[in-house]
Amino acid sequence: MQKIREETDKMQANNHLVIMAGGIGSRFWPMSTPERPKQFCDVLGCGKSLLQLTYARFAGVVPSENVWVVTSGRYVDLVREQLPDMPSSHILQEPCRRNTAPCIAYASWRIKMLDPKANVVVSPSDHIVLDVAEFQRVISSGLKFVEETDAIVTLGMRPSRPETGYGYIQADLSCSTARNKEIFRVDAFHEKPNAETAEKYIARNYYFWNAGIFLWNINTIVNAFRIYQPDMSEIFESMAATFGTPAEQEEIDRRFPTCENISVDYAILEKAEEIFVFPADFGWSDLGTWNSLLLNSPRDAHGNACLGQNVVVAETTNCIIHTTQARKVVVQGLDGYVVAEKDGDLLICKLSEEQRIRQLSE
Repeated sequence: MQKIREETDKMQANNHLVIMAGGIGSRFWPMSTPERPKQFCDVLGCGKSLLQLTYARFAGVVPSENVWVVTSGRYVDLVREQLPDMPSSHILQEPCRRNTAPCIAYASWRIKMLDPKANVVVSPSDHIVLDVAEFQRVISSGLKFVEETDAIVTLGMRPSRPETGYGYIQADLSCSTARNKEIFRVDAFHEKPNAETAEKYIARNYYFWNAGIFLWNINTIVNAFRIYQPDMSEIFESMAATFGTPAEQEEIDRRFPTCENISVDYAILEKAEEIFVFPADFGWSDLGTWNSLLLNSPRDAHGNACLGQNVVVAETTNCIIHTTQARKVVVQGLDGYVVAEKDGDLLICKLSEEQRIRQLSE
């Protein structure tokens, strides 16, 4: 048993995780606010924030000392509070929001300095995964694949409905890769579709939701930035000597804002040649709305999800009730509503109107 454990640890020694946690995440008001975005909130009512759940699901796949979090300077204390076992030097502070490409570039150059053989998985901090065991199997398999190849891999979620809120990946399922029979070439990336187009996508078996979870070897992604984003590459190359020193944050504060505001999808994935998709199904959601939380929460016989210890419902259907603070809540006669309370702020609105109502609260 000890020998197996040592071999597993050796295999995982070069595995790294980058958690992107800089978003303002205000869609779950009143639970989330600009001061405490949704990634730092107990959205599921389970006693852990989405960030903590993200960190925990990689246990046994990525060593804790190889976890990195990229976040805004205003949230550093929240990260330290919620992930106390993480090395403080692995909390990378963005001075401003510049989308996912600069975020990933910063983490990539930082990791490469410490581990030139690193195999990296990049994950958002505010998604949920229901089947953690299958998730870990997929991630482990994908990391082994990128260790042995020059491939960039993105996870594709098997769609369960014609969702218009996600981008889609079109895969070539005619032939899998030689090293992994579950991984296929990407034919194209598609923007969030309208309802009619989404219906067409799910009628075919080769379209997948784009989960925004990526895997690659550190040399693969750094070289991709050098080829496809030379200006951004030069910025981080020029700062490399300061990484890990007291001068790092000062240089990041000065140079990071000069990076182009662009997603890694546009910056790298849609330009590179060796792009692959790993279709998977482990109960994934990006939890973008109260309605998505309803769809991904246990529901009673009437379609209600009640997240709170003292919730009573009567003649109520298809509602999400999130009242986790200590008080009794009784809901009667609602259909298709969200009822959410936090620190004295109360939201009651139709799920179909939550986007419009959220704007009124801002």
